[in-house]
Amino acid sequence: MSEFVTFEEIQAAQQRIAGVAVRTPLYRIERARLRMANAPEPSFDLYIKAESEQPIGSFKLRGAYNMVARLDPAVRARGVITYSSGNHAQGVAYAARAMGVKAVIVMPENAPEIKKIATAALGAEIVLVGPASSERKLKAEELADKFGYAMIPPYDHAHIIAGQATCGLEIVEQLPGVDVVISPVSGGGLLSGIATAVKLAAAAGLAKPEVKVWGAEPALAADAKESFETKKLVEWPAAMTTRTIGDGLRTQSLGSLNFEHVLRYVDGITAVSEDEIFAAMRLMLSVTKLVPEPSGAVTLAAALFHAEEMGLDKVQKVAVVLSGGNLEPALKEKLEQELAATQSA
Repeated sequence: MSEFVTFEEIQAAQQRIAGVAVRTPLYRIERARLRMANAPEPSFDLYIKAESEQPIGSFKLRGAYNMVARLDPAVRARGVITYSSGNHAQGVAYAARAMGVKAVIVMPENAPEIKKIATAALGAEIVLVGPASSERKLKAEELADKFGYAMIPPYDHAHIIAGQATCGLEIVEQLPGVDVVISPVSGGGLLSGIATAVKLAAAAGLAKPEVKVWGAEPALAADAKESFETKKLVEWPAAMTTRTIGDGLRTQSLGSLNFEHVLRYVDGITAVSEDEIFAAMRLMLSVTKLVPEPSGAVTLAAALFHAEEMGLDKVQKVAVVLSGGNLEPALKEKLEQELAATQSA
């Protein structure tokens, strides 16, 4: 196994991505606003880390740019390739455009149109395959071997983990004394990065020694939860993981390196229902100005509906990561109509 990402590597990544990735804000959600929306009222102070405000609408730019920037210039000049359901696709396309190199993205046919369009708008060449995450990985590897493209994996690489870890580093800098950080989890790039940054910051005296990091994922795609609890890396079939509305969380298994970081640094993983995801999305739309995609809303769903499981009733400050805001217009309109109907009732 590769070595674990170090605090120094995370700090270097933070400097490397500065000026490209945004230092996103951390918004406090007032309890009074939750009461007005008839939402569960938490006993803790709730904060949302708005990665939806990145230039591509998600956290994925952090890891993608960190890795593309670290490539040997001669290697990078041949072009880069990745496989992604959408947000990492945009991250790699954005990074490649910034450095003037070609980007090829292998995407599933069922990826949201908004993500396909955004990726193409960044100048990337898109190759479509079936819905399984294994299909797009195999196709990307085939094209990389054929044309000499540099592979930028979506999560299972130390440079990706270090880039995503900068999100966790920002949280402990922005919210001194944070007790719990909740991150979405799919392939594990964001969760492994955030957990590593937060726990290493705590070890360095820059965060509470007892700070906890939890992952959240859909119950319909809860392979990470099963892997964490059994301490054995499992893979779910695509027919199961593709059932969830959280298109960014349909990866069939954690990455190997991500899994090792998760086992070392993460305190637990919870699974939320589809109804809880929709409720969290409607709530965020009604009490904040943030637009959540389903994958980004799982953390708020976890904080509101699984607080006791995570021990949140015993803490004061909880930060949830809104990993992305690339919400399909039709789904946004549907949720807004539901909100309007509820408010007028």
